[in-house]
Amino acid sequence: MSRGRLWARTVIPAPRRGPAPLWQPARPPTGRRARDGPSGRAPAAATAPLVAPEPGSALYPPPPTRLPSPGGKMAAAAECDVVMAAAAAAGDPDPELPDDEETRREAESFKEQGNAYYAKKDYNEAYNYYTKAIDMCPKNASYYGNRAATLMMLGRFREALGDAQQSVRLDDSFVRGHLREGKCHLSLGNAMAACRCFQKALEVDHRNTQAQQEFKNATAVLEYEKIAEMDFEKRDYRKVVFCMDRALEFAPACHRFKILKAECLALLGRYPEAQSVASDILRMDSTNADALYVRGLCLYYEDCIEKAVQFFVQALRMAPDHEKACLACRNAKALKAKKEDGNKAFKDGNYKLAYELYTEALGIDPNNIKTNAKLYCNRGTVNAKLRKLDDAIEDCTNAVKLDDTYIKAYLRRAQCYMDTEQYEEAVRDYEKVYQTEKTKEHKQLLKNAQLELKKSKRKDYYKILGVDKNASEDEIKKAYRKRALMHHPDRHSGASAEVQKEEEKKFKEVGEAFTILSDPKKKTRYDSGQDLDEEGMNMGDFDANNIFKAFFGGPGGFSFEASGPGNFFFQFG
Repeated sequence: MSRGRLWARTVIPAPRRGPAPLWQPARPPTGRRARDGPSGRAPAAATAPLVAPEPGSALYPPPPTRLPSPGGKMAAAAECDVVMAAAAAAGDPDPELPDDEETRREAESFKEQGNAYYAKKDYNEAYNYYTKAIDMCPKNASYYGNRAATLMMLGRFREALGDAQQSVRLDDSFVRGHLREGKCHLSLGNAMAACRCFQKALEVDHRNTQAQQEFKNATAVLEYEKIAEMDFEKRDYRKVVFCMDRALEFAPACHRFKILKAECLALLGRYPEAQSVASDILRMDSTNADALYVRGLCLYYEDCIEKAVQFFVQALRMAPDHEKACLACRNAKALKAKKEDGNKAFKDGNYKLAYELYTEALGIDPNNIKTNAKLYCNRGTVNAKLRKLDDAIEDCTNAVKLDDTYIKAYLRRAQCYMDTEQYEEAVRDYEKVYQTEKTKEHKQLLKNAQLELKKSKRKDYYKILGVDKNASEDEIKKAYRKRALMHHPDRHSGASAEVQKEEEKKFKEVGEAFTILSDPKKKTRYDSGQDLDEEGMNMGDFDANNIFKAFFGGPGGFSFEASGPGNFFFQFG
């Protein structure tokens, strides 16, 4: 596998069809094959195989049927040749053995002891005795075949492959040897080589149901590989994971399939699963550059950039031409540097420079969701400092779109909503925060926002008078004088009925506002959000004209007199 790309670009050719009987329904084995199970008993009848999938016939070919496994997960292809001696006695040609009869008998004894341990599933001891048999008779194909079967049961497929290949070199008609070689190739992920081995087995025995089924399994794996390659190019990582899961059912020792699955899990944000797969491979091979890259990728996407760089550097030590690790390492270092520079500029109060640096960092890698969420929130804080509150709200919104669990972004946006008097939105954000983290601080922030929302639904007396919420008593009086004279009905007696009605309404509101804000007790209740109609303070019971008279005073009353076209002045009587 190329170190620079986890998924090879080579087009996988469609599998060659086998001989005519290859796709016929499976038949139960007969004769000698029926007696060749690990215990010498006839194995269970094979399940009828599925029709081999045509390349491109469906998006996901159905998983091929496995043969029953009397001796364990790999026993269907790993039965030991325990009846070699019996077959020879029945008239079959003896395998190539030394002329020394004593040596031959000793080798057969070791093989039989190996078979006994294999039947007990003590594969380590079986391996030892098969090795002794091979040492005595190194040109006996069945001894290598039996040791290959044992190594397969131990999960040591690469070693098993060597023994299986040696067995067919010694005896090209050794069907079990071809089957075991094919199973090893398939388990290691080389489905094309597996197909060739199973076809060779069928050339020797065209009715071998196990070879037929295994050929279908291998062609299915080829199809899954081809589909996964296309889906990876389309960035449809979920489908790639699906295909790799199906392929790994028949290629459990294929690191290439596992790495591709892990990379796609990381790209889907399923970091614990991806790390688990990569870590399993690293436990077996600590120098696997692809697994090191995936481990770094998970840390990188979880915003542990410094640790991620360490894994990328280690991967590049193992494979200097690893393109993905090289690109990820460069991006990680650039992101780390820009973010740190932006943070420094912010602390120094250079908000304009901080804004530029955070913006540049956001352009480095759009796939790094968690880091970019923090960068958006940081830039939103800068915009808030620059009083660009709408831009700050937009940045925080982008942050929570990327990471909907990012509390800091919700808090920053809620404060911006409060500052722009968008209280309903602020309450919604504070409720989200409080549901996630039920702290006293968050509870108080929510209560404040709810109070401001309640207050915002009443008349804003400060706005009616045109004064600040911290206005002094004198400022409130001056504001009332100005607004009362501006909206007094007598001043608009010559206007249309519609204008007179609007000005009368405003005149009443000005008087109402002055009544509340000029009274310290009422003002305190109003500022605290309490109901002003309680304790007899019904705001519908006052007369704006009486307030006006009380404020301006004078024994003879008052009137508005015209002093010229469009000009009026107030005159006491």
